[in-house]
Amino acid sequence: MRHSVWDEKTQQKWNALLVKQAKEYRIKAVELGGVLIKVGQFLSTRTDFMPDVFIRELTGLVDRVPPMTFDYAKRLLEEEWGGEIGDYVAEINETSIASASIGEVYRAKLSGGTEVAIKVQRYRVQQIFQMDFKALRMVFWILSVFTGFGKKADLKALYRELITVMDRELNFHKELEYGTYFKERYKDNSSIHIPNYYEKLSTKKVLVMDWVDGAKITDLEFMNRHQINIQQTAKTLFDFYIDQFLNQGKFHADPHAGNIIIQKDGMISIIDFGMIGEVGKQDTHYFKRIIKSLIMDDYDRIVETLDEMNFILPNADKSKLNRMIKQTIELYRNGSFKNIDAHVMDQLRNDIRIFIKDQPIQLSAEYAYLGRAISIVFGILFAIYPDIDIERWAKPKIKKMFGDRSLVESIYKQYAKDAAEPILSLPKAMLNWLESGERDRQWDKEKQEKQWKQNFYLLLEAVSFIMVIVGIAFSFYGFNLGMSILTISAIAVTVFFILIMNTILLKHYRMIRKKT
Repeated sequence: MRHSVWDEKTQQKWNALLVKQAKEYRIKAVELGGVLIKVGQFLSTRTDFMPDVFIRELTGLVDRVPPMTFDYAKRLLEEEWGGEIGDYVAEINETSIASASIGEVYRAKLSGGTEVAIKVQRYRVQQIFQMDFKALRMVFWILSVFTGFGKKADLKALYRELITVMDRELNFHKELEYGTYFKERYKDNSSIHIPNYYEKLSTKKVLVMDWVDGAKITDLEFMNRHQINIQQTAKTLFDFYIDQFLNQGKFHADPHAGNIIIQKDGMISIIDFGMIGEVGKQDTHYFKRIIKSLIMDDYDRIVETLDEMNFILPNADKSKLNRMIKQTIELYRNGSFKNIDAHVMDQLRNDIRIFIKDQPIQLSAEYAYLGRAISIVFGILFAIYPDIDIERWAKPKIKKMFGDRSLVESIYKQYAKDAAEPILSLPKAMLNWLESGERDRQWDKEKQEKQWKQNFYLLLEAVSFIMVIVGIAFSFYGFNLGMSILTISAIAVTVFFILIMNTILLKHYRMIRKKT
């Protein structure tokens, strides 16, 4: 689609084309399953280069495929467990309660009467995904070589991230490990329930966990019917996820409503830990620095931090980035975050997407999934409790992040330390200089003199070369116009500067030889 004028009508046509393509992809992905669904879900997190309308369409891509036969599930369970299925479970519902591209979930009961959910890996999913990975690699290579994507994004890194993310989901041992991690991390949180996982019954292809009864977290009618305090529920959910987003450790990267169950007694259960991200120690350091910089209106430091986080590609206009960050922050600060609602949150997300697309920025998979998780969680919070006061709820968490000291005190101490570093480095430099000895100082002096001399020679060589070019140009000019005096003068100047340049080059050469 080529247009000399990119007006509003053209933009609408372009968006309509993107929506059409995204819908076709979504329909085909659901039909074929496998990697296509996972790629679509992955791309829906990439606000750094995917079009908004495309992302909105793919965000609704649900990983549901036609259920497989129970005969295969039974055969796989017996192979993995090494015995008859009846030796391990008292009963099992042969109709699956959930069917996705990687696994099928069945409701069962252990011999002791405990109800469990059994997740079974689909037929030949490993081989199918490996074949799809190879095809995907070719697609990424074509995109990098023959399209503008190659300049906008680091597609090699993107491919590696995509494979890493999907490979985690193919190994149920990983999900068991992550589920156990969250169970241990939040064992003292009486408002959050993480199901028990049965390690002895779980393998790379089978996962067994406690069954959880309840409704989706967005089911307000269920909460009202069971007299559950919705505000308290929203606050509990906010505290649970903000702890993961701000602090070092793993975070639940797929917090959609189907994975957050509200039970009759108001307990919130978190299920499905197949998609997990991680906030590292260095990440929390960056987050603190950005928060401090925002409070101090130090936008240069924000850009510097984003650069250190590898958000900014080499050809980014950092001064423009600085201005855009300042304008965006001031816009929402003037409106006050106390008055933020779901509509404003949507607008903020759109503004961030536009902001990211306008500059050469690429997020790592971890940061892309973190951004997606934050967006989903806040979407749920506004859906169940529109009167949420983010500023009031977040302040204690941010204060705790800085060690329960006064936030202002912490910020000013850090800035005082940063400001003092250049001053404190001066006495150290003087001490090193005094201790270095006369011989070292003499050597430094000679080295500096040689550097100045070399720069001087280079300057003379450059000037002489320019004068030779100018002389030759005026010689031709005078000759063409029949101006003999100008021609002779120009030739004389040219010859003179050629001699000068040769002399300087010879001296420069001798100096370099003497140095070596």
